Amino acid sequence: MPDAPEELLTTRRFRVVRQTEPDRDGQPHAREYLVHPGAATILPIFSDGRVLMIRNRRIAVGGTLLELPAGTLDPGEPPATTAHRELIEETGYRAEELKLLCEFHTSPGILSERMYLYLATGLTAGAAALEPGEQIETVIYSWDEALAMVDRGEVHDGKSLVGLMFYDRILRKLNDQ
Repeated sequence: MPDAPEELLTTRRFRVVRQTEPDRDGQPHAREYLVHPGAATILPIFSDGRVLMIRNRRIAVGGTLLELPAGTLDPGEPPATTAHRELIEETGYRAEELKLLCEFHTSPGILSERMYLYLATGLTAGAAALEPGEQIETVIYSWDEALAMVDRGEVHDGKSLVGLMFYDRILRKLNDQ
């Protein structure tokens, strides 16, 4: 039976905890991990098949990444609400419809974060509302261009790779029918 987690650090967006539980030989083994409230990522697709992405400055990796828009769930906030909010905040676009495509854990070896991937359609442009410190540029690619960037290794963000490749599988299945 695991011990209750020991809180090591609390920040605005996550907590670092240490939890001890018996290993396969029954000996106590401590592990540290981040407790995260979860997040939503959005795959915005225009009616002509183009995809809306962002170039997002990421301090943790020391560079700017090509990504799908995303954001952390606020306390008690349903993932779909987060997806609507973050799409508007980061891109200015609003979605007429959101459809949950899948859920996944981003890095389960060290992080509890559960990611909810939404397809956003019926897009209309508007003004973005970036949070202080965000350095985001909106970019639009054809579907083929987005997949070519994946193939060339130009998309390094895990949630964006999952979103693009997962939706590509859906499109391939539809085309095979």
